[in-house]
Amino acid sequence: MSTDALDFGKLRETPVSADPFAHVLVPQFVKPEALREVVAALPVMKGRGSFPVGAVRIGPAAKALFTALEGPEFRAIVAEKFGLDLAGAPVMSTLRGNAGAGDGQIHRDSLTKRVTILLYLNPSDPASDKPWTSQAGCLRLLRNGTDLEDYAVEVPPTDGALLVFPNGPTTWHGHKPFVGQRYVVQMNYMTTSGKARYEMGRHHVSAFIKRLRRAA
Repeated sequence: MSTDALDFGKLRETPVSADPFAHVLVPQFVKPEALREVVAALPVMKGRGSFPVGAVRIGPAAKALFTALEGPEFRAIVAEKFGLDLAGAPVMSTLRGNAGAGDGQIHRDSLTKRVTILLYLNPSDPASDKPWTSQAGCLRLLRNGTDLEDYAVEVPPTDGALLVFPNGPTTWHGHKPFVGQRYVVQMNYMTTSGKARYEMGRHHVSAFIKRLRRAA
């Protein structure tokens, strides 16, 4: 898989939406013909939690995907979209494969994460009764930090959909409970603060402990 699997042209053409906060939502950012190959290159993830990309075994197509996401072209487009200077901003990339009943609670991301990028890698199947059709597991961009029903945008976590937003005091989001396989790539452009470095290190330590538990 090459970087041609990602539709940078569509990302460039998609305007920034302001409701309920500045964000860009790009359906099928992973081109449909490439999605199957990427999904096949993902690991079987039995545990919950987010794992640094370097801590999981992924195939060539998934590796190419992360390389493209972490590359200069994507960074430049995001910086231009939101009027940000992201030169030198550290990148933290994780992969999550499962959701539990306690996931999806309303929250804002840490402000050490300057920009949040979410890429959903769950193929939809019109022939099956996928939970996303009943809104379970669909991320909602919220107008406040208390009401999951007061949302402006709902994002089905399917078909290579890309969501990008700079973090701030009002960037509330969450989803209805969903239990089961739910692949999502989360990438962040971080600040250069010590707190951000601690957060990146914490993810690696957490992934190491989880591997030890699985091996026990």
